[in-house]
Amino acid sequence: MTIDDSTWVPVSPARFVPYSFARSHRLLVKAEDAGRLLVLQCEASSSAGVNELYRVLDQELVFQRLPQDQLERDIAQAYAKQDGSAAAVVDAVESDLDLSQLMQDVPRVEDLLDAQDDAPIIRMINALLTQAVRDGASDIHIEAFEHFSLVRFRIDGSLRDVARPRRELHAALLSRIKILASLDIAEKRLPQDGRMALRVAGKAVDVRVSTLPTGHGERAVLRLLDKQAGRLDLKALGLADDTRVALSKLVRQPHGIVLVTGPTGSGKTTTLYAALGQLDSTVTNILTVEDPIEYDLEGVGQTQ
Repeated sequence: MTIDDSTWVPVSPARFVPYSFARSHRLLVKAEDAGRLLVLQCEASSSAGVNELYRVLDQELVFQRLPQDQLERDIAQAYAKQDGSAAAVVDAVESDLDLSQLMQDVPRVEDLLDAQDDAPIIRMINALLTQAVRDGASDIHIEAFEHFSLVRFRIDGSLRDVARPRRELHAALLSRIKILASLDIAEKRLPQDGRMALRVAGKAVDVRVSTLPTGHGERAVLRLLDKQAGRLDLKALGLADDTRVALSKLVRQPHGIVLVTGPTGSGKTTTLYAALGQLDSTVTNILTVEDPIEYDLEGVGQTQ
């Protein structure tokens, strides 16, 4: 049976089971129709998980089998697109905020979608990071003003307002980010730089964190670095054919310099990494000087 065979209506799987359950048992609630639920499974799906679905959902279940790799991709994509934006989570945080919970240690999670901790600030940060990756943002700006905090995403080089948490949440939000990036939460008078690694729906992302004191409190900029972007080749950049061919020839010249310029988030780093990927590191000694190193390149000596 497939969704197109009848009146199946796609649903948000998070309404029925959490991501950690769906991934560990390889079961995805896909659609519903007149009291029935369509569940995708594969050969590796857990029979215990199926029994638990029957017990918890108490509905008629119709199963459709997929190849395991396809099902795992579908699970990751379905939960990455689940309902609820960062702005909605901010509103929820403001309505049920318990300041006594904010000083709990942040757990290190393998995947942000696995996080089941209901601490409000943790949920807000998880939602912001997940939505930023989903929207293709290159940076998250968290800024303090006199009466409110402002969260903005940089998408295609332009900053866009995403959420406005209440002003009293700002210090707790910054403290959580500092803990994740292994920064000193007690130091609020000097700029700090750090990093953290995370996964969103199976997608590996490095985050470079910078904090800066301002008149109304610290501000933070989180630079999102998609690890897959460092493995792109020139053909994947969308360059015009003549431009791509010319650039490919230039980077293979024995000497010279290539200048790549543009505003923040325009793709300078991605272009340079893709250009380096055209070179054969097995026959050429390649060294880079970067500030900082953003992606790991196989066979290339990278310094910063």
